[in-house]
Amino acid sequence: MNIKKYRVTDGDGFSLADFCPKDTGKCKASGDVQKIITQNISQMKELQDRLYADGKTALLLIFQAMDAGGKDSAIKHVMSGVNPQGVDVFSFKQPSKKELSHDYLWRAVKVLPPRGKIAIFNRSYYEDVLIVKVHRLYENHNVPERCKGEDTIEKRYAQIRHFEDYLWENGIVTVKFFLHLSKEMQRQRFLKRINEKDKNWKFCLGDIEERQYWDDYQDAYQSAIAATATRHSPWYVVPADKKWFARAVISTAVLDALQQIDPQYPKITHAQEAELEECKQRLLEEG
Repeated sequence: MNIKKYRVTDGDGFSLADFCPKDTGKCKASGDVQKIITQNISQMKELQDRLYADGKTALLLIFQAMDAGGKDSAIKHVMSGVNPQGVDVFSFKQPSKKELSHDYLWRAVKVLPPRGKIAIFNRSYYEDVLIVKVHRLYENHNVPERCKGEDTIEKRYAQIRHFEDYLWENGIVTVKFFLHLSKEMQRQRFLKRINEKDKNWKFCLGDIEERQYWDDYQDAYQSAIAATATRHSPWYVVPADKKWFARAVISTAVLDALQQIDPQYPKITHAQEAELEECKQRLLEEG
């Protein structure tokens, strides 16, 4: 699968209008990509084991989307084959009073992955240039007036770029996914959540209220991606109307990131080899 068409590494000229949420490439049905997903997960499992053993690099995967974009199911399916011991998932909801008393990156910084592990952020610090931008929430934050100017969001774009450069320079690879959903598909998924009793818990009135800001959110996502896409911290604009295709794109992108890291099992010294041989002989003698 060619995922280069979905990767954004430079925001110059970037436009969401160039990406279709309904895109499925040359695939017509889920069966066309199931083999790809299965193979990707199998290779990811081996590379994750090497990443954990190597302990030199960490991988941070960030998932952003409109409501009903499919983040939860994508994470569940794509990461189904990895060892839970080497993966942490964090869901960022409305910040608590304690979190609001800190800088907006604080709650993300404290759960960054240690080298050797993968961390998945279900939403992230990008909420602070998305919903915060759309509703101008920064104007109500308990911070000095100089931190509430019209250029607040632009400053945050720069802060995020520098932050992700800092992560790269300290052994953390960041890959970001925007699950690009159409407004019509969101409507259908909302109706499904209402009509199916076992999905009612996923829906709330706030989902409908936020839907009226659809165009504002699209603009916020476009601006955020354009401002923060870099070669070392790319964005993937993932067509999300078909969940099966989104999972194929995401699994391929995660696999590509792990292959680029190319972790290796640690090599043992001659002294360790000798020690292992001695242990082997002792065990054989017991038999």
